[in-house]
Amino acid sequence: MPIVVNLDVMLARRKMRSRELAAEIGISEVNLSMLKTGRVKGVRFETLAKICSALDCQPGDILSFEPDDGAPAEGTVGSEEAKSNRDR
Repeated sequence: MPIVVNLDVMLARRKMRSRELAAEIGISEVNLSMLKTGRVKGVRFETLAKICSALDCQPGDILSFEPDDGAPAEGTVGSEEAKSNRDR
């Protein structure tokens, strides 16, 4: 998956356990674990904001983009969608 969740790194930097973070932001440990391992399809901005507030960080400290195969991401310049829009 091109979006990588680096929540473990931030938890380690802040010397905080997942259990503490889950309690502080008001989500279950199971949901936090799923987020940490990247097994979710999305995250609410509200939840992301709570995580950033609790860990005193920015969303970019938690999430990063790493393309799978070097191909342009969908919807970016160079993608098929962009090419077809230029041809019109």
